[in-house]
Amino acid sequence: MTIYFYVEREKPYGCFSNFSAHGFMLDELYWATSEHYFQAQKFINTPHLEKVRQTKTPKDAANMGRNRSLPLHADWNQVKDEVMRKAVLQKFRTHADIREILLATGNEDLVENSPVDYYWGCGKDGSGKNQLGQILMEVREILTRF
Repeated sequence: MTIYFYVEREKPYGCFSNFSAHGFMLDELYWATSEHYFQAQKFINTPHLEKVRQTKTPKDAANMGRNRSLPLHADWNQVKDEVMRKAVLQKFRTHADIREILLATGNEDLVENSPVDYYWGCGKDGSGKNQLGQILMEVREILTRF
């Protein structure tokens, strides 16, 4: 069976979304969502990192992070998967309730059912990389060892 998720308000798997309101401490700062952390890392050593961290909503953080007029971290394409993995792992380590939901998925495939994202999600036609789903399955495997 495949478990599809997309937006944070879908139950019970909406918590797999980077927009879900499950904050955590990472790099000695508090992040309201994993989306805030991920987008802010595009701007390490610039004032934009803190601006992204302080945005009210994950959508605002995403919009700022996608703004190509801002100076993108030079090796972003090489490090973005590891940044996402770090954020997702910390989110699920921090919150026992959603960790249990993730672990209860067993060996099921997890797919971000985004109709517009062909990298992090499966895309409208299912041909996307589903990188977020892949990372969630990796995190699930890591958490089963503890």
